[in-house]
Amino acid sequence: MNEAFFQKKLHELVSEIGAMPNSQQKKLLLLAKKTQETHKQIKKSVHNLQESLDYLRVSIKYILFDLEATRRENTYLKKLLEDKK
Repeated sequence: MNEAFFQKKLHELVSEIGAMPNSQQKKLLLLAKKTQETHKQIKKSVHNLQESLDYLRVSIKYILFDLEATRRENTYLKKLLEDKK
């Protein structure tokens, strides 16, 4: 469900709630507001998770680069030691 669709449906729901008797209207409007707030929190959490995953991907690439460099250095140093013998 994309953001525009969610907002459209929520707006339709609030409009329908507005046509109900006042006794039911207050409770349902409160629930609609809570739903919207929860949606915003979930959206923010998903965004934070995506940022964390992006950071993790970059970190893994850096670690792999560092590992490969360490392996090359190790190979080079072993060769130097063998040549000294």
